[in-house]
Amino acid sequence: MANSRIVHVIRKFIKKLLSKRDNAPNSIMPENAPIIIKKIVHNINPTLLSKNAIQVIDTLQQAGYKAFVVGGAVRDLLLGIQPKDFDVATNAHPEQVKRLFRRAHIIGRRFQIVHVRFGSEIIETSTFRAMINIENSKQIGTCRSKRSELDRKTHVTDESGRVLRDNVWGRQDEDAARRDFTVNAMYYDPSTQTVHDYHGGWQDIQSRVMRIIGDPATRFREDPVRMLRIVRFAAKLNFSIDETTQAPIRQLAPLIDNVPGARLFDEILKLLFSGHALNCVQKLRQQGLHHTILPLLDVVFEQPLGEKFVMLSLANTDQRIREGKSVSPSFLFAALLWHLVLEKWKIYQRTGQYPIPTLYLAMNDVLNSQTSQLAIQRRFISDMKEIWGLQARLDKRVGRRTPLRLLKHPRFRAGYDFLLLRCESGEIPADEGQWWTDFINGDPSTREKLLSQRKVPTANKRRRHSSRKSNGRSNETVTSENSGNRVL
Repeated sequence: MANSRIVHVIRKFIKKLLSKRDNAPNSIMPENAPIIIKKIVHNINPTLLSKNAIQVIDTLQQAGYKAFVVGGAVRDLLLGIQPKDFDVATNAHPEQVKRLFRRAHIIGRRFQIVHVRFGSEIIETSTFRAMINIENSKQIGTCRSKRSELDRKTHVTDESGRVLRDNVWGRQDEDAARRDFTVNAMYYDPSTQTVHDYHGGWQDIQSRVMRIIGDPATRFREDPVRMLRIVRFAAKLNFSIDETTQAPIRQLAPLIDNVPGARLFDEILKLLFSGHALNCVQKLRQQGLHHTILPLLDVVFEQPLGEKFVMLSLANTDQRIREGKSVSPSFLFAALLWHLVLEKWKIYQRTGQYPIPTLYLAMNDVLNSQTSQLAIQRRFISDMKEIWGLQARLDKRVGRRTPLRLLKHPRFRAGYDFLLLRCESGEIPADEGQWWTDFINGDPSTREKLLSQRKVPTANKRRRHSSRKSNGRSNETVTSENSGNRVL
């Protein structure tokens, strides 16, 4: 009996040792202690915290695990900004986290995380990640591995250094070193109301500086999207970018071509709908990053009207976000690419083809060029085409029924707002937009008056048809004479 009890104790001790080893199987650095910032210094407002995030942390801590609010939420809390979402970091493994919550799901291949759902709010919970020895990381060459093969490996990089899989668990200080920027590598414990700072993030927030952790070139190679993220954060927070951090960006910008289109598109959406899109695009141009994400915009920026139109569109989007109004990715992408469509459209029309078919040819050309780089979702493409297609119909305005029918079009408001931007940029006369404004706001008599101003004279129609029958003139002659009357 005594022997069995001793065996039981030994097994329990060994199990405990193995558990500790599993939490950091690839540790390559001594454990570093963070600077602890107390409430009297950081002055975080507890009312800005998500109750659901606090519940996740409390549940994990009561189960014996470490747990903290981490990342951008801590940064925003320190700046007095209400975070949009909350991420939690813990030393519990994904399977251990999932077992503690009724509505929890493990997601992700590249980075395995747990989504804990509370109604419409999702608390993203990740496990502390370890620093990796080179010999413990599998590197693939030019040949692309199958997804199933990658899933069987814990850490994989490609030949450029980009991380393809990263599911090796470690200590909190290692996890901090693996994060991208110093201001995003702080941990907040709601139970003690303390901030744990490993890399001087608190000081960088005071200095309003964006700085990457570690060697900039290596970290950007690991994940090229970090180059876009640092520009977005700098624009959003009105921070400067550390000189050492920004030095390799222009040279490494082509690495963004290696990023999957869907992930790149998500990052572009975050950038354009940050409420600081105009500032973001300007900073992207300064760093030479706009060539890789929206390369055709280079052509637009070379055209005075095109650049003005794009800048007005971005400023208009930023204003709507600040006012709490809805914004549409379809509208903004339609605006960004409009002058490329317009240029193609004019080229096709010079060949003598009909306006509407050539407009759709131009749309397809531009969209095919862009979607090879960005995985623009099909529903956005459909809306973009409707907004562009409405421009030809809004410009036309002939007949008595057409304007009334257009008012019922599901994308009319977007098409009308797009037309006003074209007027404001100087692409078309201002009275084009004013006519529609008066028509929308007018009573029946006002609308009747506006319609009568735009009605095509019936005499012209009679003269055109009669000329085909008289004098033996050919259809080609008639068409060439009347082609000047065709309104787009």
